Amino acid sequence: MAARQTVRRHQEYVYGNVVTKPQYEPRQTEEPRRPRKVSRQVRKNRRQAMHMSPGYVIFLTIAAISALLICVHYVNLQATVAERSRKITAMQEELANMREENTTRYNAATDHVSLEEIRKTAKEKLGMVYASESQVIEYNKASADYVKQYEKIPEEGVLAESDKK
Repeated sequence: MAARQTVRRHQEYVYGNVVTKPQYEPRQTEEPRRPRKVSRQVRKNRRQAMHMSPGYVIFLTIAAISALLICVHYVNLQATVAERSRKITAMQEELANMREENTTRYNAATDHVSLEEIRKTAKEKLGMVYASESQVIEYNKASADYVKQYEKIPEEGVLAESDKK
């Protein structure tokens, strides 16, 4: 048993740790190939494979031109989309600026004019007065939303009465 262990240790050391490099054989010079004789049928087939019929050439030309036109149209569409996007962005900025300016002017107008000043001007300069009790006519509304006046309001203040009471 001890003899086997020593042999194994010896093999591990030799083959496990130190690996021998393979020996390379020198390159062999290749002999120039002689062309093989090709039969007449093979040469004829090769010539036919290199030849393109006029119909095939026309088809390829039409396909190439149509592909080119499609690409040009696509690029034009992309440019149009980009231009419209820029215009939309510019218009949105302009709208935001106009809204801001409108809000600023509205606030300035409402701050500048007070209701008390309007009432005073209406009474003193324009001679307006509050309505008297005799000028106020009260009536019952038929609906809760709004009233459209198509004719003169009657003295009683009742526009329409239903038959049901």
